[in-house]
Amino acid sequence: MNVTAKICGLSTPEAVSAALDGGASHIGFIFFAKSPRNIDPEAAARLAAPARTKNVKVCAVTVDPDDEFLDRLVAALSPDIVQLHGKETPARTHAIAQRTGRGVVKVIPVSDASDIAQASAYEPIVEHLMFETKPPKDAEMPGGLGHSFDWNLMSGRRFARPWFLAGGLDPWNVAEAVRQSGAPIVDVSSGVERGPGLKDPALITAFLEAVRRA
Repeated sequence: MNVTAKICGLSTPEAVSAALDGGASHIGFIFFAKSPRNIDPEAAARLAAPARTKNVKVCAVTVDPDDEFLDRLVAALSPDIVQLHGKETPARTHAIAQRTGRGVVKVIPVSDASDIAQASAYEPIVEHLMFETKPPKDAEMPGGLGHSFDWNLMSGRRFARPWFLAGGLDPWNVAEAVRQSGAPIVDVSSGVERGPGLKDPALITAFLEAVRRA
């Protein structure tokens, strides 16, 4: 199994170049005001331009987006995938997929095995699922916090589409995360930063090298 990787929360040309040169399958841009990785759709579109010639999927990460913002996002960025990182219901997820005409990734927050069961309601609707560490109740952000969950909870599970593993991954633990979880795609944001929102191209390169060896 060839494991692939999404580098998320990009905001500079240097970080995008490191992701593309390193062989990322997906790059992600975050549209959430409380995140240190927040960017506007027009800036993301400029950064994403080199990915269009490399068959790398461009992912727009949103949190309970309204229709007006979705329309702006599609017009400006034309993402391949819209990632839903909020409390979107299956019905709302389906409506977003229909409105945007894009593949949708629904994030399932996980702290124990019972959380994974939620995926079944979304699986017929989405292009991918993402299993991410459930944030603390008082957290201002739904992800990007650098915390991992028990990867063994995912071991042996099968889904209709390739799924993402996220939460607390970095160049030093991603190979073990893949071994324990069986994830076909991994997602990293804070694990390749030298500070909140500050992507380090060297860490991106190291992460992608570790994924290749996984």
